[in-house]
Amino acid sequence: MNQPFTYELKHICKQSGARLGVLHTPHGDIPTPIYMPVGTAACVKAMTPREMDEIGTKILLSNTYHLHLRPGEKLIEEAGGLHKFMNWDKPILTDSGGFQVFSLAGIRKIKEEGVAFRSHLDGSLQFIGPEESMDIQQALGSDIAMAFDVCSPYPCEYKDAKINMERTHRWAERCKQHHTREDQALFGIVQGAFYKDLRVESAKVLRDMDFPGYGIGGLSVGEPKPVMYEMLDEIRPYMPEDKPRYLMGVGTPDCLIEGVLRGIDMFDCVLATRIARNGTVLTSKGRVVIKNGAFAHDFGPIDENCDCYTCQNFSRAYVRHLFNCKEITGGRLASIHNLRFLIHMMEEIRDAIAHDCLLDYRDDFYARYDLTKNF
Repeated sequence: MNQPFTYELKHICKQSGARLGVLHTPHGDIPTPIYMPVGTAACVKAMTPREMDEIGTKILLSNTYHLHLRPGEKLIEEAGGLHKFMNWDKPILTDSGGFQVFSLAGIRKIKEEGVAFRSHLDGSLQFIGPEESMDIQQALGSDIAMAFDVCSPYPCEYKDAKINMERTHRWAERCKQHHTREDQALFGIVQGAFYKDLRVESAKVLRDMDFPGYGIGGLSVGEPKPVMYEMLDEIRPYMPEDKPRYLMGVGTPDCLIEGVLRGIDMFDCVLATRIARNGTVLTSKGRVVIKNGAFAHDFGPIDENCDCYTCQNFSRAYVRHLFNCKEITGGRLASIHNLRFLIHMMEEIRDAIAHDCLLDYRDDFYARYDLTKNF
């Protein structure tokens, strides 16, 4: 019987060492490197599943914490699982809820058993531990589940980072022991904050647990980007070559390129839709605040190099008009564009890897993309 989840490393870029691969899952194959749009509450904000399919989405991420609180995993299981509930027939990854609990500082208490916290919805007392996280994710029926972990803040003391890392390892063991769903892959998560020796230790410990894939957590939590890149460089030699590597919560264009150059296969981030709803769009030259008055008479597309529905049919002036009139279609059109921009960018990156020219692609990107400001 074929395994329901496998990773196939297809090519290594001769110029950069970046990886080209395929994740085989029960709901379809995922080309890597890949950007995963975030559908927190079983929906990518402002988007329909049909639109997500049309822009080339291969996998979505949904949020264990939020779905547990509302509508509850039992209701979703009753509906036939998350895929049927949200009418999405391609792969889904669910996070463990660990990061959301981490972000609830002040209304949660971490113990060895798990985390007790107050619901942000109604203040009710809740508890999630490794076993509970596995039960929730197995009921949801995602293709990829994440182990329950402890994320350290930036900055943090060495002793605290070590405590959190070691607890993450113990929780990973408990997750693995409790997880029984054969058509769902369970990924471990490397922690260790911003200390090289802890990051290496975590990568080694989790590698020895032999998960089918590995998340890298606790980065992009406020640290400078060069620090994040340094941590990725440090752990790369200790990550299994035959397993996918997922940099959690990272998805700006420059970080996608730099992550791929450091051997990362999977990314996710809410940035694309969050900034879209606030009137900022991604372009091949940098971020553009489409609400600015400079675009009132600009009848060109958001990005002349983009093939999305928005750019093929509407002008900057029109999208700006929608935002200024507070029409919800403005946020929808900007979301369609931003998501397609990142998905198309990953298509270009995969093509560059296949043709052994990713460093050339990076140099061209930095030559035209202004990282310093919004236009």
